[in-house]
Amino acid sequence: MEAPKLLLLILLIPCDLFIGKSLGDGVTHEEAKELRDEVREMFYHAFNGYMNHAFPRDELRPLSCGGEDTLGGYALTLIDSLDTLALLGDRERFTASVEWIGKNLRFDINKTVSIFETTIRILGGLISAHLIASDHNTGMRIPSYDDELLHLAEDLARRMLPAFDTPTGIPFGSVNLLHGVDENESKITSTAGGGTLTLEFGILSHLTNDPIFEQVAKNAVRGLWARRSKINLVGAHIDVFSGEWTQKDAGIGTSIDSFYEYLLKAYLLFGDEEYLFIFQEAYKAAMKYLFNDPWYVEVNMNSAALVWPLFNSLQAFWPGLQVLAGDIDPAIRTHAAFFSVWRRYGFTPEGFNLATLSVQQGQKSYPLRPELIESTYWLYKATRDPRYLDAGREILASLQYGARCTCGYCHISDVEFHKQEDHMESFFLAETVKYLWLLFDLAAGPDNLVENGPYKYIFSTEGHLLPATPQISLVREHCSYFGAFCRNSNLRLKTHSPENAQTNSSGSQTRHADSSFLSRSSYQSSSPVSGLKGLCPGLTYEQRFGISFTSPVDPSSEDENSSQRETTEVQSHSVVLNSNPNPEVPLSGPHNDHDNGPARVPQEESPSSKQKR
Repeated sequence: MEAPKLLLLILLIPCDLFIGKSLGDGVTHEEAKELRDEVREMFYHAFNGYMNHAFPRDELRPLSCGGEDTLGGYALTLIDSLDTLALLGDRERFTASVEWIGKNLRFDINKTVSIFETTIRILGGLISAHLIASDHNTGMRIPSYDDELLHLAEDLARRMLPAFDTPTGIPFGSVNLLHGVDENESKITSTAGGGTLTLEFGILSHLTNDPIFEQVAKNAVRGLWARRSKINLVGAHIDVFSGEWTQKDAGIGTSIDSFYEYLLKAYLLFGDEEYLFIFQEAYKAAMKYLFNDPWYVEVNMNSAALVWPLFNSLQAFWPGLQVLAGDIDPAIRTHAAFFSVWRRYGFTPEGFNLATLSVQQGQKSYPLRPELIESTYWLYKATRDPRYLDAGREILASLQYGARCTCGYCHISDVEFHKQEDHMESFFLAETVKYLWLLFDLAAGPDNLVENGPYKYIFSTEGHLLPATPQISLVREHCSYFGAFCRNSNLRLKTHSPENAQTNSSGSQTRHADSSFLSRSSYQSSSPVSGLKGLCPGLTYEQRFGISFTSPVDPSSEDENSSQRETTEVQSHSVVLNSNPNPEVPLSGPHNDHDNGPARVPQEESPSSKQKR
């Protein structure tokens, strides 16, 4: 596979290319506007319900019209909703919300919180809103704003740093914001929990000029990747002290999903080719061992033997990620398969067994997840195929008729009977509604920050808007732009004048990469030449980044594995085209050459949070 084609496939597609044509089966240009307005009303029904009945508690209880604290007791839903308010152009409420948070939010509290959830929801929400509120180019700048959200984000991140003090660099799953890591804290964390921090922590380093945040997040990724199997798969849970995998099931869904997502997005946002290399290797392995066209299964990370054939709802982000990676054809087929599950029940259950073609026992709920809608938006943006507007319309109808309740939108505890549950996760306003609104706004003729704003945006795994500004994207120099800090003084350098190196194409000032940043890493085998910046052609991956891997390998396969690591190209995976011309892929079970017996019945997943752990 070629390097990601984000600019080609996504950013350069004219937004008004298909305006004026029929957009779907009955979805005209005018109806797209009506659907967009309906989604806006959906957002305010839930947001006003939260503000009137739950604020400043974390989340709304939409049936009883009350509130509950689910993370830290600091207005989680409001923070998670900030950039959605900005996206909708609601200057008044965005301003009032930012001002309230700046004056009232504090993190010096005796609360033990999830590193993962706090990072993607709170830290990401604060950073995204800061970047919008502080920049007049966004059209939402707040004149009285004085970086209050950035200061809060930095304080919060520093309170999470003790979690990274482990032998592997992979953080504990939780930390107390006042006292650090509890002595009885579990040493087991998920791959997603340790590998989904790079965007928020990386941006914070760039905004504060302190490399520590980017460093710990990157070392966590390195710690996970160094312990991959010899076939480049990672498991679901790992001991952060010993580095031993405690759950060796490899997949693209629960407990692993956003590890893959942040590898690609960190490259797209920061231009760091190390993330691209790891993504390419990881993606190639996923497509070889996990992809059973059009479904994905879970296998043993070492042998690739089938563990269970299960579609879990978090897998539905994958087609959207494939769009960003430029692998459109399998994304189309997989999205059609996943959407067929939605059409069967009106929602996607947490687990759908591909062997029995039925809802997995204990995984019958739909907690208002955004992942299928996210992929629908990206596929429509890339292809302008009207089927995705039809899908969006069906999803909207399901939410309106099945999940809407007194003060907001309710979890569905059983997709077969559409029973409502008195809970509404903050990500419903941060992601689910956001992607639906973006889908229909794109069809109606977009006029929003993402499609028409001054920057190109990367979405975090919580749907927060992270702009590719010069300060963020060019602050770390790399070979494809300014050149690299060479690791070997014997290498021939093509130097650049300091005058030219200090400014980017728009004239904005950017600083040199901190030469001590990587040298402080335990993975760094050689130090960069101090102050020597230039182009280093022909470096291998190990030479460029100075990384040695600790993954145990079979000596007989060492040469083969080494040659695989040195390549930076993802080879095309083989796919079996579906001979059925009907774009609606029927429900059918997967095939797997490694199936050595009956599939293990998956255990019930916790219904809370985003199901990463």
